[in-house]
Amino acid sequence: MQYRRDLASPMSEFLGVLVLCGILYFGGQLVLGGNAGGLTDKGFIMYIGIFTQIISPAKALSTSFYNMQKGTAAIARIEEVLQAPVMVEEAADPKPIGSFEHAIEFKNVGFAYDDVTILKNINLKIEKGKTLALVGSSGAGKSTLADLVPRFHDVSTGELLIDGINIKDYSLNQLRGLMGIVTQEPILFNDTIANNITLGIDNATPEAIEQAAKIANAHNFILQKEAGYQTNIGDRGGKLSGGERQRMTIARAVLKNPPILILDEATSSLDTESERLVQDAINNLMNNRTSLVIAHRLSTIRHADEIIVLQKGEIVERGTHDGLIAQNGFYKKLVDMQEVR
Repeated sequence: MQYRRDLASPMSEFLGVLVLCGILYFGGQLVLGGNAGGLTDKGFIMYIGIFTQIISPAKALSTSFYNMQKGTAAIARIEEVLQAPVMVEEAADPKPIGSFEHAIEFKNVGFAYDDVTILKNINLKIEKGKTLALVGSSGAGKSTLADLVPRFHDVSTGELLIDGINIKDYSLNQLRGLMGIVTQEPILFNDTIANNITLGIDNATPEAIEQAAKIANAHNFILQKEAGYQTNIGDRGGKLSGGERQRMTIARAVLKNPPILILDEATSSLDTESERLVQDAINNLMNNRTSLVIAHRLSTIRHADEIIVLQKGEIVERGTHDGLIAQNGFYKKLVDMQEVR
């Protein structure tokens, strides 16, 4: 379409000049030869003037056709997204869930994308207030397993229960309202620091925002900015460092104060100093909360209540850090590899 658009303007100019030359030649012969049939020289000149005015609308017509074709291609893609089937549907009569009381339980859970099996035979129980860590090689299914809890995906087989009730029966909005998620890639917007921390949280006071930032080890660097909490951080937080962006998302989770916390490799892309500050903030955040942690650096999950080792979508080892080291299995190999590096 770009190629055709670039050709349209010189082509219309060329054809317009060509036709105008033909009219001048043929009409000039009629007027000068006296065979114009009542057309005077003044009338002929006016006729040519009117004709030249038609060239611009003719060029606009070709441009409009190009824009229509471009718009058709765009709307086809937009409709594909808007009409995509909803894979996670709300229950017809959802049960309310206002708090988390007992445990999150996976019962023979399996998950597959089309014909590709990602998880199979997952049996886990995360008691309230406990920390469960997921480790394993890339592609083992760690992030997929964590995504099942807030129902970003629905299980293909088995059941996922919260307080003994299948999460498919709960209100989707209330279910996710119980959870705080800190991902490897911070989700930030071109707005002020305060507005990014309070994203999705109504009626947060400045004092509460400041307290959340202190817990997340973000308060000091925020005060050093030119406008403090009213500093604009740019698109996707581009004016901040990686560690500062991550601590802001942790402050957001602190302010929300969720009973269930999901951490997806929140420190894996940071330098050593930033990792220490972020890890301290995460430790503050995890106090008295039920936590599901995906760990890239195994030193950060030594004190987890239970460590689950995934390999090719299955649980191959489970236990505490010391217990898994004593087993001298896959987890021990991962720890040794990181210590060597």
